[in-house]
Amino acid sequence: MESNLNRMINQTLRHPLSGQLSKYTNVMKGWQYRWFTVDAKTGFLSYYLCDSSAVGDDIAPSPHVLANTPRGQVQLAGAVVYPSDEDSRTFSIACASGDTVKLRANDARARQEWVDGLRAVVESHTKAMDISNSSPLPARELLAASDAMVSARQALFLTEQCNASLARAIENIDCASFSPTDPDLLLLKAISTASTQCLHQCLGLLQRHQEINQPSAEITPTSIIPVTYQ
Repeated sequence: MESNLNRMINQTLRHPLSGQLSKYTNVMKGWQYRWFTVDAKTGFLSYYLCDSSAVGDDIAPSPHVLANTPRGQVQLAGAVVYPSDEDSRTFSIACASGDTVKLRANDARARQEWVDGLRAVVESHTKAMDISNSSPLPARELLAASDAMVSARQALFLTEQCNASLARAIENIDCASFSPTDPDLLLLKAISTASTQCLHQCLGLLQRHQEINQPSAEITPTSIIPVTYQ
């Protein structure tokens, strides 16, 4: 019987995942519409500028725009894709190096489709990367190491969720004894965020260590490959 992962990957290969998403650029520019496409074979998420007349309509850019070099690309191998607690449309991609790409779909259903599709591609390319490691370890130990990396990424995803829940709880606290600006609560929030970021960096270092030991690999785990503008 075909597994859910293989079914999702095959579906992505037959019908490539693409569409319009909002990408958080920076504090000054905020959210910007971009056209995203997923290449399930190479494991890259690419994005392009949207035609101004098509913003918000989920209409693909003109062919000559898609034929050009994308504005940016995200390497999905080794990444963690997780929905945000802040609303029903936002989700993020935590890349192997520790960088994070924040995206927003049109609605909750679209977000779930993107999260499911991206996770399938991530898992496929991450397992391929782990198994192709040129380590002299026996095949059984290589598979065990690969499973351990997948478990670590899943644990990190849950940690991100807990950190987001803690931040929301502190921001929305309604108690006579405490306020959202209480020094102890702010310290707790800062430590939680810093710890999560540290775990991201540690996982990124492990991923890079794997790449160093597999010189024959064609793809390096760069998180975001910028192209001119965001």
